[in-house]
Amino acid sequence: MKKTMSVMAAGLLLLAANPASAEPQIPAAYVAIGDSLAAGQTPNRAIDSGYSDLIAQELTRNQPLAFYSKDLAFPGFTTGDVLESIESDEAKELLGQANIITVSAGANDLLRLVQANAAEGALSFEEIQADYALNAARENVETILAELEELAPSADIYVMGYYFAYPHARDSQKQGTAGQLEQLNAILKQEAEQAGATFVDVADRFGEDAVDLVPNPADVHPNMNGYQEMANAFFEYYGEGFRVEDAELPEPAPVTFEEIQQMQEQEEPSDEADGADEEPASEDASGDEAAAKPSNGEDLDYLAIRQALPLI
Repeated sequence: MKKTMSVMAAGLLLLAANPASAEPQIPAAYVAIGDSLAAGQTPNRAIDSGYSDLIAQELTRNQPLAFYSKDLAFPGFTTGDVLESIESDEAKELLGQANIITVSAGANDLLRLVQANAAEGALSFEEIQADYALNAARENVETILAELEELAPSADIYVMGYYFAYPHARDSQKQGTAGQLEQLNAILKQEAEQAGATFVDVADRFGEDAVDLVPNPADVHPNMNGYQEMANAFFEYYGEGFRVEDAELPEPAPVTFEEIQQMQEQEEPSDEADGADEEPASEDASGDEAAAKPSNGEDLDYLAIRQALPLI
C-alpha cells in the first residue's frame, strides 16, 4: 500500500513539474497575433523568421497544416493595438478559421517606459507609470482573451510570456526592470488561466544574461536562436516530440523596414497623398543612447507581414 502511494505521489510530482501537452489540432490552422516578437523582428530592425514561423515550420513536419498567418502581428503594437486589430472584419474572418492562436502582447505597454542607455548599461523607469501601464495591460489582455473566445471558438489559445530584454545592462541595473517584467508575466499567466488559455513561459530559457540570444546591446529583439527557444517553449505545451532543432533553422532572409516601405509604395502607387512620406521618422529607433524597445513603432503598413512570409 505504501509503495503504491509512493508511486502515485511520484507521478503527481512529475505531472506538476512538466506542463501537460495539448492534443494536436489536425489539420492545424495557426494564426499569430501581437507585437514585433510575433512578427519576427530581428535585433537589426528587420523582419525575418520569428517564433511563429518556426512553430508553423515544425507543425508542417509533424502534421497537416491547413494555413498559417501572422497578418495580425505588427511591430509597435501595445495591448490596446492588439485589441483593436482583432476587431476588424478582416481579422474576424481570419480568426474564425483558426484552431491555434498565439498571442504576444504586453511588452510595449511596459518597456516603452524604460529608458535604456546601451553605452552605459543603465536602465531607469518611473515605478508609478509602470504600475499604471501594467494595470492597463491587465485589462486589455483580459478583453483580448474574451474576444478571442468569441471570435475563435475552436481555437486553443497560447499566451506567450516575455524574456528579460536587457541582458547587456550592468547587473546592478537589472533588478528593477526584471521585477517589472516578472509582474507582466504573472499578469499574463493569471489572465490566461482565468480565460482557459495556456501561458507559455519563456523567461527561464533566457534568464537575465542571455547576450547570445539578445545580441544587440541597443536593441531588445532576439536572434534566430532566441526565437528557437520561444518556439520550443510553445512545444512544451503542444503535443509530444515536437521540437525545432538547430539543423532545422532557416537561413537568414531579413527584410528591412525600408524595403517593406518600398514594397508598400510599389503596391499602392496611387496613394501618394496617404503614403508613408508623411510619417515622421522614429527618433529613438537605433541611437546608441537608448536601446530600441520591443516593437519600436513605425507607422508603416508592413506589406511583407500582410502578405504573410511563406512557410520555410
